[in-house]
Parts: sequence; C-alpha cells; structure tokens
Amino acid sequence: MLAPEVDVGILGLGTYIPERVMTSAELSALTGIPEAIVVNKLGIRQKHVPGPDDHTAQMAVWAAERALAAGRIPPESLDVVIYFGEEHKEYPLWTAGIYVQQAIGARNAFAFDIQQRCGTGVLALKLAQDMLRADPKLKTVLLAGGYRNVDLIDYTNPRTRFMFNLGAGGGAIVLQKGYRENILGASRIITDGRFSLDVYVPYGGTKAPLSPEDVAEGRYRLDVRDPESMRERLEAVTMHNFVTVVREALAQSGYMPQDVAYVALLHMKRSAHEAVLRELGIPPERSIYLEDYGHIGQIDQILSLELAFRRGLLRDGDVVVLVSAGIGYAWGATVVRWGRAF
Repeated sequence: MLAPEVDVGILGLGTYIPERVMTSAELSALTGIPEAIVVNKLGIRQKHVPGPDDHTAQMAVWAAERALAAGRIPPESLDVVIYFGEEHKEYPLWTAGIYVQQAIGARNAFAFDIQQRCGTGVLALKLAQDMLRADPKLKTVLLAGGYRNVDLIDYTNPRTRFMFNLGAGGGAIVLQKGYRENILGASRIITDGRFSLDVYVPYGGTKAPLSPEDVAEGRYRLDVRDPESMRERLEAVTMHNFVTVVREALAQSGYMPQDVAYVALLHMKRSAHEAVLRELGIPPERSIYLEDYGHIGQIDQILSLELAFRRGLLRDGDVVVLVSAGIGYAWGATVVRWGRAF
C-alpha cells in the first residue's frame, strides 16, 4: 500500500546576479546585429555577465547562503544538497555539490550533482520532492546552481545566434517536507533525443580531445551542427511540448491554465515568450520577461519567481507554474501553490 503524499514546501529562495552587464549596444557591436533587433527580437536590453570572481559553483554558494537566510534555516539542518548548475564550472571533473555543501557548512548533509542543461531546475524540484516523499529520514533539501555558459558563446558564429542571450548568475531553493507554505504540486518533463546531437561543445571530450590548436581556434565553445534543420524540427514540436508540460503538470495538481496567477518562464526570444503565454491563454502581465537579465539557464525560473515576489505579484493561494526548456532537448513544468495552505 502506497503511503499518502506529504506536502513539500519552498522555505527560502535566493539568487546571485553579477554586477557586470553587457548592454544591448555592446551586444550589437559584438554580433553585428542591429540594436533594435537585439532589444525587440532577441529580447535583451542588457544581460548580466560574470566578473572575475563569479565562478559557477561559487555563485551557487552565494545564492544558497541567501536562500538559507531567507528561510531562517541553519545549514547544519540540511539533509541533502543537490547541485543543479552547469557542467561548465571551476574544474572540468568535479562534484560541485560537495563543494557547495562544504562552503555553506552543511556538515550533516550528503551532496550530488544533476544535469539536464537549462531544464535542470525543474528536474531538481521534481527529484527533491520525490526524494523527500520516499525517504522518511529526509526533511530539508537545498537545491543550488550556478550558470555562466555565456563563456562558451562565439559572437562571430551565426549558427549560435539563438544563444546570444546567455548570461550568468546563481540560484537556490530550500525545500522542506511538511512545510505548509509555497507547496510544490506536480511536475511534467518531456525529453526528445532526436535533438541530442544538435547543440554541444564539439571538442574537449573523448571523441575529440582538446588540443592547443583547438583552444587557439576557439573550438571549446558551443556550436550547432545544422541550425536550419534543428529550427525546422524544433518548430514542429516545441510549442506542443511547452503547452503539454504545463497543462499536464496543472491537471495532475488539480488546476487548469485559467487558474494560473503567474508563470516563471525561461528567457527566450520575445515572440516565443509571448506565443507560449498566448497558447495557454494566460495574460502577459502574469509573467515577467527577463529582458534586463538574459537567459541564465536553469536559474531563470528562480529569478523570475523572486522578482515576482519582490514586486508584489504573488498572493496567498496563487497558482504558479515554473517552465523550462533546454538543449538536448527537454521541456519541463512544475506547479507551486504560493503562500499559506488553506
């Protein structure tokens, strides 16, 4: 007989955003794209980029410290630390979660890393919720991640144009079993392996070990094998998958799209952002477009949620949906019932 499901609530949120920015004018100068297109189509007025000390896992540490402070949680009370940040980090072969655990003083926790590119935030929420419900010994979990894949962008490569919005930052969430506020609902994730070899860093792995010549030629950066083919195949499925993960996560949580008060949506080109909301029948004012931050990978949903909270857009009982997508390709959605439970 299955045990009854136990509520898991968000106890604290935290983000770290680097001070350094790249403006739309600077991005235009680097890429040769007119500034009006950078602002109106790519959706970038400015984006945050890393300073000299803004390393990937370190940004996760700073965000985690803020999340713990917001939730008034001592680090030694954590049972698990899940690092959901990017693989492009301080060292190429390294468990960043264990570093985060040590840096914040979570001496009673165990730690590990997970990966699904920019879909990892939603995946981490689902995984942590499932772990908390399945293991009676676990009570409090920290999710923390950093992102600076902007380092891997060659602005002279037109094949990667859709990734010119990449930025940098860190985000963290504290979850607790039995906490009766900001309660997690269901999650839904779709992955489509037909896109698994469309976008990657081609050199530096076992198939093509990195050489000095590769470094000199900048081959350690992200590339797209066939942009036109990928675009055609993606356009055929992506809207359907966005709508499907949202609708199914809502339905499993007992809601419908018209119940949604806020959508924490990843940063993508402005027309795509608007199209997803329109397809779901959700008014645009129920989401924040991250045109002053850029796409910070799997941190976007946490940043969007924190901005909505700061701006007073969230009220007790509001239904919130966190929506992600990542190269590979993955689409995901998690439902949150914001505020106190009734």
